[in-house]
Amino acid sequence: MSKQEVSDYLLERLRAWGVEHVFGYPGDGINGLLAAWGRADNKPQFIQSRHEEMSAFEAVGYAKFTGRVGVCAATSGPGAVHLLNGLYDAKLDHVPVVAIVGQTNRSAMGGNYQQEVDLLNLFKDVASDYVQMVTVPEQLPNVLDRAIRIAMTQRAPTALIIPSDVQELPYSPPEHAFKMVPSSLGIEYPDIAPDDAAIARAADVLNAGKKVAMLVGTGARGPTKSWPRSPTCSAPARPRRCWARTSFRTNCLGSQDRSGCWERGRATS
Repeated sequence: MSKQEVSDYLLERLRAWGVEHVFGYPGDGINGLLAAWGRADNKPQFIQSRHEEMSAFEAVGYAKFTGRVGVCAATSGPGAVHLLNGLYDAKLDHVPVVAIVGQTNRSAMGGNYQQEVDLLNLFKDVASDYVQMVTVPEQLPNVLDRAIRIAMTQRAPTALIIPSDVQELPYSPPEHAFKMVPSSLGIEYPDIAPDDAAIARAADVLNAGKKVAMLVGTGARGPTKSWPRSPTCSAPARPRRCWARTSFRTNCLGSQDRSGCWERGRATS
């Protein structure tokens, strides 16, 4: 069996995080990753767009509709630049997206090589919560885990830059040693619930009305899937003569026959 490469481990770690789709467009700067997808039987599934900008928007749309992290991939130089519009949509609408971007070989950096762009500076605003470049294989577990965790907890885009030669380096798990930062999978969300008395007062107000309507926005979303059936939310959810509507990004909370109000985002989508 051939030795595992950095790109192989990257896809393995994405699968461990539950990532099932990556939206991207091929290019020389991510050839190592594309080869790894072939070895991994296309898992997570690589969904090719017509343009890198569309890859970013697809990742944003996926994250908005599912509540999961969206992942996009692009090559170095112009491919990375084209991600910006979609990533700014994620930033301004507070959507968790991770961008995985190629870069020129480490040996060519600073030499005015073809399509070399200072990607750390390029992404420092749109991915201000977290942007890092992987220069050695031992970095990958920690920076990838942090990129995903920060994107999910801060609801923001993050960026991971991987030079093309690093993608093809042999990978072995880093040892526990001085100046090595350990990493792990998973996110523990707090269980936030309103006061029962406040819920009861809200239900009384709704039930006292003659023409009552409820608009449930994204603030009601959370990691749980049981919102429509939870005791705290079911009491005021269907008062007498009440029409309940969910916003565009909150359809998952109720049945589709009660959805239909659209939420306007702040950015380009």
